[in-house]
Amino acid sequence: MHLPFAPSERSTVGIEWELALVDKDSGDLRQVAQTVLDAVEPAGGGQHPHIRQELLLNTVEVVSGVNRTVRGAGDDLERAIDEIREVTDPLRVELMCAGTHPFARWAQQKVTDKERYATLIDRTQWWGRQMLIYGVHVHVGIEDRDKVLPIARGMLAYFGHLQALSASSPFWGGKDTGYASNRALMFQQLPTAGLPFQFETWSQLEGYVDDMVRTGVIDAFDEVRWDLRPSPRFGTLETRISDGTSNITEVLALAALTHCLVEHLSTLLDEGKELPTLPPWFAQENKWRSARYGMDAILILDSRGEEELVRDAVTRLLHELEPTAARLGCLDELDQVRTILRRGAGYQRQRAVARRNGGELGPVVENLVAELRAGRPL
Repeated sequence: MHLPFAPSERSTVGIEWELALVDKDSGDLRQVAQTVLDAVEPAGGGQHPHIRQELLLNTVEVVSGVNRTVRGAGDDLERAIDEIREVTDPLRVELMCAGTHPFARWAQQKVTDKERYATLIDRTQWWGRQMLIYGVHVHVGIEDRDKVLPIARGMLAYFGHLQALSASSPFWGGKDTGYASNRALMFQQLPTAGLPFQFETWSQLEGYVDDMVRTGVIDAFDEVRWDLRPSPRFGTLETRISDGTSNITEVLALAALTHCLVEHLSTLLDEGKELPTLPPWFAQENKWRSARYGMDAILILDSRGEEELVRDAVTRLLHELEPTAARLGCLDELDQVRTILRRGAGYQRQRAVARRNGGELGPVVENLVAELRAGRPL
């Protein structure tokens, strides 16, 4: 199967942010996504350019346009959220984001009336119905198709960094799972989800897609749900690693880190240097460690099995990426990663709120709602 890769300007950036719709009074999920989408539909009909439907009726997704800077993408997201709030505020509905809702019940959620989603649920059954999860996706433009797969393999060396920093799904169905990111391990239960195969050539990727289509596993490439995947339609590398993030400051911090890593690896390729790589078994272990332990994870750094606490690895990485961030105009956003190191990742803040309230999770939702309103960690 021929899989064309669209032309894309190098290191342009776009962000997708999935938001939960919650009741202002109870904190539980509200099934009002279609009401929102109908209200924001453009006058001429069709899809809003920055507000999209998702699998469940308790969710809307805000998406940026193609931008040269992370801050520009963030401005797109904030304008879309303002537009959504014009609809949701009168309904006493709030916006919230985390990797999972702390106490909502998956069995009570309604699926969006669309053939694509109905097909997914019909095939995946119990696991598909369990996908009460939220994420942040970051697209970075890559100007040469031959760079895509080497950069994707290189990004796997930093998978644990991104997952630990974004981890925000410790609770599921009202219980503490013991994991920093329960979402990460739930999502990989879907067919074609999880870590990507480390293909060496584009023809190998095309062969994989051909096999998947021919055997009925997928109908189109966008049904490949890897945590990190090429996006041929947009000419980007798409990272889908991050848990849903509660505020725009952290969304942009994680996007800046992703943006800088892709550009850094692209520059190393231009200079003929070797990119960092991890054997698949170490990449898999890092995913589990960062999902389980979050910011206390000890990550495997290289094929020799060298290890380092994620906090120390991130601190060193930020220093290394500062010249790249200066070129990309995202020094301020990248610096906010240090705020996560100081004040805790989302899962840590959620657990702290629960502890202060005797284990009650209603206040956790209230704090997540407040962080989205404030645009920063509280």
